Amino acid sequence: MPSTTHLIIFLVIIVLIFGTKKLKNIGSDLGSAVKGFKDGMKDGEQAAAQPAPAQQKVTTEKLADATTIDVEAKTKS
Repeated sequence: MPSTTHLIIFLVIIVLIFGTKKLKNIGSDLGSAVKGFKDGMKDGEQAAAQPAPAQQKVTTEKLADATTIDVEAKTKS
């Protein structure tokens, strides 16, 4: 468990790095970030709840009309 001296030193370093102006706005910044995260999670849940679009079905009718060429037989003649 950190002592109070360590906590005070940590807070002084944070104030020196960020300054007092940025620390005043940190609450609103964190609030906006949390709100954006919640909105993103809600949008993701709604997208997952929607049914997936129908996939294309491959039929053998189109494949039966296709022809192949035997390259070896064609080059030997």
